[in-house]
Amino acid sequence: MSKYIVGIDIGGTKVKFGVLSIEGEIIDKWEIHTNVIDSGASIIDDVWSSFSHHPLLTDPGSILGIGVGAPGFVDAQTGKVYEAVNIGWKDLELGEILRKKCAHPVYVENDANIAALGENWRGAGNQANDLIVITLGTGVGGGFIANGEILQGENGTAGEIGHIVIDPQGYACNCGRTGCLDTVASATGIVRQAMEEMALNPTGKLAALYAQQENISAKDVFTLAEDGDQACIRVIARITDALGMALANAAAIINPAKILIGGGLSQAGSWFLTDIRAAFIRHSLARIGEITQIEYAQLGNDAGIIGAAYLVRKHLAIE
Repeated sequence: MSKYIVGIDIGGTKVKFGVLSIEGEIIDKWEIHTNVIDSGASIIDDVWSSFSHHPLLTDPGSILGIGVGAPGFVDAQTGKVYEAVNIGWKDLELGEILRKKCAHPVYVENDANIAALGENWRGAGNQANDLIVITLGTGVGGGFIANGEILQGENGTAGEIGHIVIDPQGYACNCGRTGCLDTVASATGIVRQAMEEMALNPTGKLAALYAQQENISAKDVFTLAEDGDQACIRVIARITDALGMALANAAAIINPAKILIGGGLSQAGSWFLTDIRAAFIRHSLARIGEITQIEYAQLGNDAGIIGAAYLVRKHLAIE
């Protein structure tokens, strides 16, 4: 009988599932909508229903274990989600509930941490001993691996690179503080800065595009920057400088071999990565800048389910 590991990556809009081999190869994958109505009350039942009806998983003996990535603040020891604002969870015993439903080993981690584990196992990390993975999307997330282990911290809050303060006089952040990286380098932050530039130049390309579409996306800002629009070039320059500063500060703590850039904004192209590298060198200690490689992540949306599978391998000591 074939033995499988199940990886589940719970996100704000979708829940991704993967059935993987012990070696981390994806046998099958699928996704469902994340129902955030009523503070995400139905999400666990939805996950269990989709999981339990999959043809490869109807035989309980075929499942070695289940790894789960969840957004927000997670206690990896217990599987408790203290708070996941984007789906409405608070003080949810996710691991315990899933263990009771399936009678299999269940391991839970923060979603950015499992993405880092996935990239290091099967992606661009190449099993680096010290690694930073930063995800640039609607928000800015991060996973840190030091001495081969994911950094969790005393209460599961380590690696929150999106909440490194890079401008104390900057924008208000959802965390309650001011000037976090998340307010600048996230897709939301990019749009905010673009709207400010548009207000300063109401006859520019940004304003024209906004009038046509009635909105502006982060992708639009990157496209206009590539076309030479000075307002968008200024926005991207602020983003790359902020990223370079935050990554240099983080690298001064763990001295990583690699920094991987993932998330939707990693599709921007090689020039964006080149600008981040330049800002990193500008802000970092010379000795750290010389050794640290900065690359795009490779696994895309599969990083979470692959990292969740690795979580099972690690806990069950599968060789």
